[in-house]
Amino acid sequence: MACGEWNTLKEISSEIAKLETVGEKIVPKKLTDFSLSESSRLRTGYPEIDRIFGGGIVPGSVILLGGEPGIGKSTLLLQIVDNIPSTLYLSGEESPEQLKMRADRLGIKNKNISISETPDISGLEQAILEYSPKVIVVDSIQAVYDSRISGSAGSQTQVKESGLVLQQSAKKHKVPIVIIGHVTKEGIVAGPRMLEHLVDVVIYMEGERSRDARILRAVKNRFGTTDEIAVLKMGKKGLVEIKNPGAIFLSESGNVPGSAVSVLMEGSRPLLVEIQALTTATTFGYPRRTTSGFDLNRLNILIGVMTKRAGLNLGNQDIYLSVVGGISTHEPAADLAACLAIASSYKNKRLPEGSVFVGEVGLTGEIRSVSAADKRKKEAEKLGYKMITNYKNINQAIEKNLF
Repeated sequence: MACGEWNTLKEISSEIAKLETVGEKIVPKKLTDFSLSESSRLRTGYPEIDRIFGGGIVPGSVILLGGEPGIGKSTLLLQIVDNIPSTLYLSGEESPEQLKMRADRLGIKNKNISISETPDISGLEQAILEYSPKVIVVDSIQAVYDSRISGSAGSQTQVKESGLVLQQSAKKHKVPIVIIGHVTKEGIVAGPRMLEHLVDVVIYMEGERSRDARILRAVKNRFGTTDEIAVLKMGKKGLVEIKNPGAIFLSESGNVPGSAVSVLMEGSRPLLVEIQALTTATTFGYPRRTTSGFDLNRLNILIGVMTKRAGLNLGNQDIYLSVVGGISTHEPAADLAACLAIASSYKNKRLPEGSVFVGEVGLTGEIRSVSAADKRKKEAEKLGYKMITNYKNINQAIEKNLF
């Protein structure tokens, strides 16, 4: 025996000991006892943003809005709460005077926006009971802290525990909480990954600060579909919706060699995008492959397919591929447009004007059909383009358009 002694076995009764009740008693309810009508959702005043939320903000939900500093997260939320009856704004980064200056610039007229400059959220429940807000904004999760928890603001422990406090407060009082979170250089919200698991909705604001276009992308949504996007434009009076964003991702250079247009599906929305390619003879022993908005591994596969199946000698070419407008795509439907853009630049010949190319390119060179073809075709025709999908393989597509 492991104990090294004799006569140490004791008989234990199979009768289960009674456990003392600790904490709140669990009282389960039937799923059918709960209901949520569409009218209970809070409308933001922006139909495109409501669509991302699944029709509006659900009471008691926790929403995480991530993005780089200075991209427009606080501006967007100020514009949204201007259309909500009462708001409690917890500002851990900006002073009330700074928020007031921004609100005046944006033309915010709502007098029921209450600002708290106290970064300590330990008194949040008392504030909810006292002010009864319809929505709470936390700006930002890296700047607030809970004084009941050790650690400084922005630390891993504070971000995780503060997120848990915010989640419990939202569920208990049925008030939605929108949390702003800054992202790292890798493009994820700074802090523990657990924060994204705690919340109900995760939305990222994307775009380059040097450009006007901003994209809101839902990557998690317990109340609607994921991968939905809303396209906004930054102006002097803040962010405005672009209800027909198809043309915004098309360049102003016109039909030139190395340019091809495709239709991508972002959630349920089709978007026309331009894919540009540049091929030049390499001056090094190993050719460079660089992408912007397109998966680099996918590009290497497509180059191999074109070299093997279409007879293009790309082994001595530096290839640069970019999706215009700062949008990113990982959808295989853009394969055909990417291949034709590369071939167009390599041969220095323009593709037929007004054409849209959609299709997935397989390793054997075949071109496969894609989902939502009717939606893509309708969007292309609305903007004056013709979608071409009748190619059998990549070799045929290149020969018909560039020879």
